[in-house]
This record gives sequence, structure tokens and C-alpha cells, in this order.
Amino acid sequence: MTAPRLEVDLDQIEHNARTLVERLAKRGVSVTGVTKAVLGSPEIARAFLRAGVSGIGDSRLENIESMRRAGVAATMTLIRSPMLSQTDRVVASADVSFNTELCVVESLSKAAERTGRDHGVVLMVELGDLREGIMPGDLEDAVGQTILLPGIRLMGIGTNLACRSGVSPDSGNMAELSSLASAIEAKFGITVDVVSGGNSANLNWALSGADVGRVNNLRLGEAILLGREPLYRQAIDGLFTDAIKLVAEVIESKAKPSLPWGKIGQTAFGESGSHVDRGPVRQSILAVGIQDTDPEGLTPPLGTQIVGASSDHLILESEAGSLSLNVGDEVALQPNYGALLRSMTSPFVGSHFAGRVQRD
Repeated sequence: MTAPRLEVDLDQIEHNARTLVERLAKRGVSVTGVTKAVLGSPEIARAFLRAGVSGIGDSRLENIESMRRAGVAATMTLIRSPMLSQTDRVVASADVSFNTELCVVESLSKAAERTGRDHGVVLMVELGDLREGIMPGDLEDAVGQTILLPGIRLMGIGTNLACRSGVSPDSGNMAELSSLASAIEAKFGITVDVVSGGNSANLNWALSGADVGRVNNLRLGEAILLGREPLYRQAIDGLFTDAIKLVAEVIESKAKPSLPWGKIGQTAFGESGSHVDRGPVRQSILAVGIQDTDPEGLTPPLGTQIVGASSDHLILESEAGSLSLNVGDEVALQPNYGALLRSMTSPFVGSHFAGRVQRD
């Protein structure tokens, strides 16, 4: 197999997804499996679906189109507000989209009318994280205008927290979302079918035993793929945290000084660092770099540490008496969400799937 590559255990991902689907079902909450960190991988989408997710969500229309071409049969939701320039494509490929701007919903309506299709809309509400969302005081007006548009089905409302500002989902902001859903129903005489409370950061709240109110859907990606909750990056009980590994090849392994010599300026990426003389070290270079992943989001094997990176090189030091690395060896690194996202979108990083895909 070529390197660098992501090694993906689909059985472990399916296990993680099924475990969360079952736990949340006891709380009356369904799961939308989010594929944006894995470039809309059809193999991973199918693992999600085998585990019982209610549909697939992705923030990139191109990923949804790719999964459609691959024959992934599922309700597809565009979980980022559509670009106004792409509304025809959104209606053609996505069953539902999350929206915050009425002009975009109007454009989706026109596209739906032209093609004879219905398109579902979830209106996103701003509850403090300051990423996307209609202000709560403006929601009723947005609902009133949306339900009049032909070809548009108002599916419900949602919110997003903990992405831009780190605002945690809790009983307060989730109760506000529930109240907004009930107020809409009372004012307009409609049923709000979907109340999408957020992402993997909602798990601590949703599984705490707190009253979930009207919240009946969560959008989960990181928790399924990496087995961790995003607020504190703690492992989730019963889930695999190593379902995806980044494997890179050693291209140099030498004893070197730990202190650089010569006049020191900025690095290739404009950084200036302090250097400590730790004596001679065993240094290994892996053929993967900042162009392929986020080095700060990688956990190396025990007995090694990442001490630097450039565009195409990742530099490891091995502790005395620990792992001995030779040229040609492969090293498995554990990515966090940011490192996974960048690796999946690098054209220089391959993917190898093991598990159920072999039997599909």
C-alpha cells in the first residue's frame, strides 16, 4: 500500500455510530451522520447508514453530489447555508438544506418550481456561538415568509454551537430552542418536525439525563469517527478512538544534534521558536507535512514525539531505548478532527478501508 494513507476501520465506525444511535434513541433523538470530515466518503456514509442514522449531512455540495453518483441511498442534508450561486444544484442533489437568509430560500423555491421538486428547509437560529443563524427575535418573520414559498417545505429549526466561539450546549440554550419550536407551531398552526439541537458537542448534554425538550435530532461526525466529544476531547465510553489512523513512511532516520546552528531567522511558515540543547537525539523524518495534515493534531506512537514540521516533512524524535525507526518503516499516527479533515482533503493522502466494505 502507498503512503501516506488513512487507514479506516469501517466496522469500528459502524460500531461507534450504532452505539450512539441506540443511546440517543432512548432519549427520542435521531442522528444525522455527518461526512464533511471524510470528503463525503461513500464507504463511511454506508457504514453510518448500516448503523441506523436517519440521514447523511454534509457541508459541501460537492460531497453530496459525489455520494449521489456513488449510489448512496439516503436523505441528504446540506448542513451549511447554500451559496446563492448554487441553489439549482442544491435542489437537484440535496433533499434538505439549512438556511439563514430568506433570499437564498426564495432562490431555492424558484429552482424547485423549475424542476418540479420539493425542497426541505431547516431554519438555523443563532443562540450565542456567533457562527450562523437567524436572531431569535427575527425567527417568526422568517418562518412566516418561508411557509408561503412554493416548492419549499419548512422541516423545522436548528442551531449550531461550540464551533466558532466554543459556546457549550446546555439546558438553557436547548430549552430556548424548544420554546422557539413551540412558539412557531402556536403562531402558524404548523408542525415543526425537526428540531436539530447541534453537533457532537451536544452529546454530554443529551446523554446526561437532562430534559431534551423538543430537540429530536443531532448531527454527529467527530464523535462517530474519532470516538470523542469535542468540548474537552474526552473519549466516549464504549467507542473506538482509533478507527482512523494516518500512516506515513520514514524517509530519513539519523542521530543528530537537538540544537540548530547558524544564524536563526523565521521558519518557512513565518514562525520563530526557542531552541533548547537536549544533546544528541534520534531523529526520523516522515513523508507527510503541513500540506497534508495538521501536525499539531497528530498523536505519535508511544516513545516518540513530534518536534517539527514543514510542508512535506514531519519530524519525530525517539526516546532512548524506545521505538527504533528505520528508513522504509511505516508509522501510524492518531489524527484529531482538524488533522483528519485536512488529510482527507489532501490529494497526496490515500485511503484504505477495512471491514464491512470488503463484503458489500
